Amino acid sequence: MRSIIIRKEELTMKVLMFGWEYPPHILGGLGTASFGITEGLHAQGDMDITFCLPKPWGDEDKTAANIIAMNCVPLGWRDVNADYVKQRVGNVMGTDMYFRLREHIYSDFNYMSLDDLGCMGFSGRYPDNLHNEINNYSIVAGVVARTLDYDIIHAHDWLTYPAGIHTKQVSGKPLCIHVHATDFDRSRGHVNPTVYSIEKDGMDNADCIMCVSELTRQTVINQYHQDPRKCFTVHNAVYPLRQELQEIPRPDHTNKEKVVTFLGRLTMQKGPEYFVEAANMVLQRTRNVRFCMAGSGDMMDQMIYLAAERGIADRFHFPGFMKGKQVYACLKDSDVYVMPSVSEPFGISPLEAMQCGTPSIISKQSGCAEILNNCIKVDYWDIHALADAMYSICHNESLFHYLQDEGKKEVDQITWEKVGLWIRELYERALNRQ
Repeated sequence: MRSIIIRKEELTMKVLMFGWEYPPHILGGLGTASFGITEGLHAQGDMDITFCLPKPWGDEDKTAANIIAMNCVPLGWRDVNADYVKQRVGNVMGTDMYFRLREHIYSDFNYMSLDDLGCMGFSGRYPDNLHNEINNYSIVAGVVARTLDYDIIHAHDWLTYPAGIHTKQVSGKPLCIHVHATDFDRSRGHVNPTVYSIEKDGMDNADCIMCVSELTRQTVINQYHQDPRKCFTVHNAVYPLRQELQEIPRPDHTNKEKVVTFLGRLTMQKGPEYFVEAANMVLQRTRNVRFCMAGSGDMMDQMIYLAAERGIADRFHFPGFMKGKQVYACLKDSDVYVMPSVSEPFGISPLEAMQCGTPSIISKQSGCAEILNNCIKVDYWDIHALADAMYSICHNESLFHYLQDEGKKEVDQITWEKVGLWIRELYERALNRQ
């Protein structure tokens, strides 16, 4: 009997992912989740992931995914040699990939602002001309879509939905979109019609919609009028702490001032004013507590003024935006972590705090409340309940240690590998339906 030889690459599922952030250069939870998802999929052992980023810096971890620098994808033909290409973009992308991509320029884009390699520039952030960057990103995606071999498309958040749609139109491959948030979350109901249109277009064209919580899934079904049969809840997770993060010491605050921390964007979605008002109530009962508001955003000045107005500015610290090791040092230095979000699709930060042994108080209006049990949950608007919870954890040692120990055990079981298995199953369903 003739034996049949199946090559390994024929068994590998190839995923083309579009994203906007990737560690170590992150501005919020999107980059953290994108990395966790790629790591969780990579752990399956037979996944080949290509992750497209507007502007990588060259120091991204490429263990789980091949990185495509969208700002190094040619849209216009330039007669350049390999040495020059390597000199210009070699730190973020191989020269062979540049020339492969150049062979698939599909239209004359020289009317656009292109550089000496025929490439489009991106900020890699969230600039004032964000909508232009989203459109340009989707144009560049057309070159990538025509060049690479892949089985399925995965687009993270509304910024990359147009790129995902374009790629699906070019390839005919199934499109999975990942809803990390909607404009209903970001705007407290004051939805931007342009953003809503982009979000709905992505959902309408998707074969599978992955939502970071059941809360988000219901928003997608009810506010964007999507078929529940193609909407699935895919909760986020946490990655095990690296050795250097485990080694960050945890100060002993016994018989010392306690520290209560808010860490996130200072925007109305995150409910920072409820944190300040609850802090004021705690400080009416005890002055032995300090409050840290770490992060930046359009409400930062307002929060500084509010703390001053309440006469508690001497108890507040505003260290600004934090990233990487700073975040974990801040969490370990805290006795309580608070996330009072008005509308939080998921919220990874409480899981990270609990990993560090810091008891957490979270809003009932958050996706992570669906999977966390060993924390205190309050309605974001109930500053009395929030203040009581802060005070109790700071002054009840038994409660502190219970939440510290049980919370850490709980989040240690919430892994990206499990998330990767579920996403892998959703990929297979989308491919089978096609």
